[in-house]
Amino acid sequence: MGIGYFLGLLLVAVTEHAGVTHIGMLLCCVIVMAVATVRQATVDRDCAIERHRQDLRAQRSDRLLLEHERTGRGWFWETDRHGCLTYISDTLAQTLDAREGALIGRPMTEIIRPGDRQQGDGERTLGFHLSARTGFSDLSVCAAMAKEERWWSISGQPVFNEYGQFHGFRGSGTDLTEMRRSQAEVTRLAQFDSLTGLANRIQMLSSLEQAVTERPGRPGDCALMMLDLDRFKLVNDTLGHPAGDALLRQVSQRLKRTVGDKGLVGRQGGDEFKILLPGHHDRDALALLAQTIINAVAQPYSIEGNAVVIGVSIGISCAPQDGVTADALIRNADLALYAAKGDGRGRHRFYSSEMHADAEDRRRLEQDLRHALASDGLHLAYQPVVSLRTDQITGYEALLRWTHPVRGPISPALFIPIAEDSGMISQIGEWVIHTACRDAAQWDDGIRVAVNVSPTQFANIGFPSTVMNALAASQLAPERLELEITENVFLNDDDGTDAMFARLKALGVRLALDDFGTGYSSLGYLKKAPFDKIKIDQSFVRGAAIKGSRNSAIIKAIVSLAEALGMDTTAEGAETQDELALIRQLGCSHVQGYIYGRPMPFVDVMASHDTHGANVAMDGFKSSRPSRKTMLRTVAIHHQGHVYTGRVRNISATGALIEGLWNVPSGTLFAIELAEGQSVNATAKWSKGDRMGVEFAGMIDLSALRNAPKTLAS
Repeated sequence: MGIGYFLGLLLVAVTEHAGVTHIGMLLCCVIVMAVATVRQATVDRDCAIERHRQDLRAQRSDRLLLEHERTGRGWFWETDRHGCLTYISDTLAQTLDAREGALIGRPMTEIIRPGDRQQGDGERTLGFHLSARTGFSDLSVCAAMAKEERWWSISGQPVFNEYGQFHGFRGSGTDLTEMRRSQAEVTRLAQFDSLTGLANRIQMLSSLEQAVTERPGRPGDCALMMLDLDRFKLVNDTLGHPAGDALLRQVSQRLKRTVGDKGLVGRQGGDEFKILLPGHHDRDALALLAQTIINAVAQPYSIEGNAVVIGVSIGISCAPQDGVTADALIRNADLALYAAKGDGRGRHRFYSSEMHADAEDRRRLEQDLRHALASDGLHLAYQPVVSLRTDQITGYEALLRWTHPVRGPISPALFIPIAEDSGMISQIGEWVIHTACRDAAQWDDGIRVAVNVSPTQFANIGFPSTVMNALAASQLAPERLELEITENVFLNDDDGTDAMFARLKALGVRLALDDFGTGYSSLGYLKKAPFDKIKIDQSFVRGAAIKGSRNSAIIKAIVSLAEALGMDTTAEGAETQDELALIRQLGCSHVQGYIYGRPMPFVDVMASHDTHGANVAMDGFKSSRPSRKTMLRTVAIHHQGHVYTGRVRNISATGALIEGLWNVPSGTLFAIELAEGQSVNATAKWSKGDRMGVEFAGMIDLSALRNAPKTLAS
């Protein structure tokens, strides 16, 4: 019954003039029903409002979840009690390259495979949690169906109804792929050199420590090579750091190709590299690999259109004989590298115990050299350069000398590399130019002075200013200064080299190519470089007059080339009269060597000029001969059908001292059977008692002779 019913009864009662009591009761009922109706309407209104609010919240939640899925930051999933999917986000289905409907009903474990074990989870995997109906959080898993590797972090909770019955799982997931890639990149950067892609210092040290501790209780076998690029600083100084970086990348590729799977190649930093070779390695095999690396690195590079040639020095230490810890192997390989660079670079050396003393000695020499440079402890010696047309001195080469207060004279071959490695060479070179110009200014006007220029000096953009200042301070005419430049300056064939030549030539000085034929010889740079002279290295001059030597042909070719280019030639290292005669015959314009004088102090040069002027006298042995080796060997000597027995005391490629035949006339011809099946014709040059000196008709191979079977007379 509603309020309308009671209102009807009340109206009838009033119309029929019912009693007051009856009307009052009906009125109360109407009021009560009205209040109840109003209250119910209010409740219904509030319920409708709440339902509307819930619908809005549900819609908002759906939108937020959908937006969350669409952004790729996460996704949702649901399974039934058997672990089969009843819901999965469409974004995840797209990641797996499948439709959402195609995944519904499939076991959750089919689309996911186990990932990393989580700390605290032990062996527990997704399958374990699903079967045990236990919740899990941030479980790392990998997609089993994705075309590319995808990593997820998933969480889930079991779902039960109001009766406690298990209905399945609901959960969420997030994509860890980019984060793991970033972590992998961070790890890679921590282990690999960013410039070259090689293993970096950290990875190399870790790998070395692992190699030396691989066998429990016993030191591991491995070899470590330390590499340092030669002349790399020159590339950086002349072409710039970007070119240097490009060169390092190319060197790295060559090292990786050369070493292959034999070992791990890493970059130590700067222009230093390491090569770790695990396991036992034969010393000869290591030497062969080192030489192969040296040859590979020495091949020309193309850097920004420039041809660049560098070298590499290698130090080698081996475990366990050279050390059983990583630190010991690194230290000893460094010492071997130091020794290799000291030997002239482009070489490899194995570690030996005496290298510690050598390194300490070199360190002390470097300190003493710094002190000598600061306290005028260096001086110049001057060796005459003589014209073969006039037989008079036309100039002197200024040679740097250092007399140590305790050790005495130190060879330039020892202290010049120290000056280069320590960065003192530029300061020393500047001192040499100023001193040489000052001294030469006191000589006769026609006498020149020649000064050696290091590649480091030549690459210095301020070098022409140094030369100009030295000329101005000494008042020396520019044409009286001759700068001797080695072939190494052409290792970087760039515009900077040409510009430096042009600037020096503009000063009016003369330019000489020093030690021609011993380095990076090329007709190309001779064609464009403005040299006034070519200096023929002493390695071609010494022994050139010995019968059978091919050096004379090389000298003749160089002289012809120089004449065609309008250049003078100076033959260095002439010591004997027959060498001088040959040089003159081959057309050299100048000669320099002991035959005309050793390097002398400035005061002796002045005294000689006061006495003799530019005149100079030749002083040397009549002829040169190859170095002789002691070889005690009995030989058969054939002469006019007779066979005699003699004994070789010492021998060279062109002759020998033989005992056993008395008073042999000079000029006697023999056939000497030096070894079984190896005979040589010879002429007696002198005889005294039972000894005679013989000259072979042709050169012999001493190394082959040492290994050959002896004669029947032996």
